[in-house]
Amino acid sequence: MRILQVHNAYRQRGGEDAVAEAEAALLSAAGHEVRRLVVPNPEGAGAAARRLAVAAWNPASSRLVRTAIADFRPDVAHVHNTWYSLSAAAVAALHREGVPLVMTLHNYRYTCLNGQLLRNGRVCELCVGRTPLPGVRYGCYRDSVPASAMAVTGVMAARATWPRHVDRFITMTGFGRELFTASGLPGDRIVVKPHFVADPGLRDTPPSRSKTVVFIGRLATEKGVDLLVEAWRRTTLRDYELVIIGDGPLRDPLSAILPENARLIGWQPPAQARRLLLDARLLAFPSIWYETFGLSLVEAMAAATPILASDLGGTPEILGDTLAHELVTPGEVDHWAARLQRTVPDDSWVDTAGAAARRRYEERYTPALGLLALEDIYDSVRRELR
Repeated sequence: MRILQVHNAYRQRGGEDAVAEAEAALLSAAGHEVRRLVVPNPEGAGAAARRLAVAAWNPASSRLVRTAIADFRPDVAHVHNTWYSLSAAAVAALHREGVPLVMTLHNYRYTCLNGQLLRNGRVCELCVGRTPLPGVRYGCYRDSVPASAMAVTGVMAARATWPRHVDRFITMTGFGRELFTASGLPGDRIVVKPHFVADPGLRDTPPSRSKTVVFIGRLATEKGVDLLVEAWRRTTLRDYELVIIGDGPLRDPLSAILPENARLIGWQPPAQARRLLLDARLLAFPSIWYETFGLSLVEAMAAATPILASDLGGTPEILGDTLAHELVTPGEVDHWAARLQRTVPDDSWVDTAGAAARRRYEERYTPALGLLALEDIYDSVRRELR
């Protein structure tokens, strides 16, 4: 099968970029011919503003897509992100050329200007199922009313284009499917397909032999990492260490307030992050927003590492009804401190939960299962359009 993958890369690499790359590599290894059309957003404030001004409809992206189709003649196209250089024009061009079109909904941009359904540190569904104009009033995109006014044109163009032109949407959880259906996308064209992660191999020692609690993610408010640091400070777990992996706007403020038994080691290459998870006692996942998936959750399960996670959005669904985790009230520092205090020293629990986490990974999140799901989706849209 010839697959054209279309992706608007982020200036700061994130989970969406990693998923797109991983899926392309997986499909190629399985014998499919994959062509990647990856467009970056521009560097520099001036260039970014000029490109954002055509976020609703960028004619240049139409030309790029048509050229790629003429050269590659794909059997199916898979769009991962169009914000903001590609724009809705790329989706329309694929449709006009008659290419079966699949789109993964990696974020909430279709219904929310900042893509997170988060405002002032709290979940916000004000624009779900209605016009996104309140996002302009509150300056939800980049904390700027003028930038939000430009961004809203891109969101409205997506709302006018995607439902008519995309043959199959992918969400990673049933929670996401319900939210996007409420936002106006056709529910009968949304399928649930979780992301996969590579198998890091089996642990050398059980979680109980480790003294390390790990956080992996962007150092930003929505990830709850500042809450986690404060909760860790309130525990008496002096024989254990909190290791924070990642980078972002909160790096300097966090570095200034870390307790003695906590370290911030910055961004790490994927192989090193997997190694740290294989040696960890527990993963802390304190997000305060509706994570569309949360790759670190599945990476921890693959590493047989138990999880302490916020009871929010699709996270409970990803973890499942297993012994692999405990759920914590999101945003509640005292609740997080109490759960850390109780679970971290419990050798029996962390080993039992770690084994359950690995079983959950093998049942749902392996590359082999991810490949089958992708192939099934592609085949289904091709059959429908014959």
